[in-house]
Amino acid sequence: MSSSIKEQIELANQLAVQRMMESDPVWEGVGIARETIPNMREFMLLHAGPPIEWARMSGPMKGAVIGAILYEGWATDEDEAHKIADSGKITFEPNHLHSCVAPMAGIISPSMPVLIIRDRKFGINTYSNLNEGLGKVLRYGAYSPDVIHTLIWIRDTLSRTLGATMSEVKEKKTGVAIKPIIAQALTMGDECHNRLNAATSLILREITPYMLSASIDKVSLYESYEFMNQNNFTALNLVMAAAKAMTLAAHNIDYCTVVTVLTRNGTDAAIWVSGLDQEWFVAPAPVPKGVWFPGYSEKDANPDIGDSAITETAGFGGFAMAAAPSIVSWVGGSVAYAIENTQKMYEITQTRNSNFLIPFLDSQGTPTGIDVRKIVRTGITPTINTGIAHKNPGVGQIGAGLVAFPLELFKAALKGYAQRYGI
Repeated sequence: MSSSIKEQIELANQLAVQRMMESDPVWEGVGIARETIPNMREFMLLHAGPPIEWARMSGPMKGAVIGAILYEGWATDEDEAHKIADSGKITFEPNHLHSCVAPMAGIISPSMPVLIIRDRKFGINTYSNLNEGLGKVLRYGAYSPDVIHTLIWIRDTLSRTLGATMSEVKEKKTGVAIKPIIAQALTMGDECHNRLNAATSLILREITPYMLSASIDKVSLYESYEFMNQNNFTALNLVMAAAKAMTLAAHNIDYCTVVTVLTRNGTDAAIWVSGLDQEWFVAPAPVPKGVWFPGYSEKDANPDIGDSAITETAGFGGFAMAAAPSIVSWVGGSVAYAIENTQKMYEITQTRNSNFLIPFLDSQGTPTGIDVRKIVRTGITPTINTGIAHKNPGVGQIGAGLVAFPLELFKAALKGYAQRYGI
């Protein structure tokens, strides 16, 4: 590789991480997916991970699709939902192609409410759905009547409450800035992927005055606040959408070798690289190693699934595990491992984040800007923490754990990069 090419890559990578760190995502509102997400339409379901057809979908993703069909009223029972999913009537597309992200199966259907994030620095809009909580929920592939009931309540009550709240927010300021919340939460024991106790509390503290001043009936206000307060993952979808804005700010930079998407659909894992447009590099998704709910073990686990690794792509989540030693009680490992993992991620990234600091590591910035060259050179791959879904549809969450992205993804991306740039 010539020195001039190396210089172009270095300049491109520096620009990418600079834009990622300058990105200023704020929560501006709540909308309905078909009215809000670009190119969203009826009989379209967005999903986590790279493109996939119904026949190849994993159990939890199929379960979430069935649940979304029932929620939308396109079918009246499970058998009919299966037939519709297999009929070709529904268009399946990745969230990432619509500037969206969503955890686990990641299904977003036309009438679902979505969070609206706007990057004040670069003018990018991103979106995510609302978090249902843990356990037997749609994103883990469950679709029983109580799961559908919760989704309907989220649409009819929670989203209405949050919509009125955000209208109050916008009368006073441009929105709720998410990056300072992530930064503060990292100093309070979160890593903002699988531990969001502090982030959720900070968001609630930020919006509660506006909830109280909005025209919301007391029952809806109480139910909405209690639901969010009891769910430590309330903040997850917000920080994911913010991370998507940060990484989009770093995308489509010529010669850049920085990864801007890490994602899984329960069958395949995939990445995007900034300098390679929206080309998918795909490999089989690995099965996480985890801490299991009673009665379950690794033999029940589905391969890794979800868009939530966008947090690590933006420089937090599993890359900031040293900031959240208590995360090991949820995902396994040890405190020493959490620290070791963060230190390893410095070896495959471009820089230390100027916004996200880790107190335990003398307030060093988190590892930011995953570089495919460094991964292939060192053999170290991005390691994240993750929820674990049962391999069969309808069951839901069975644990949480740790997983590393396959090295072959990055080798394929580097090969594609060499072909693209004639190296």
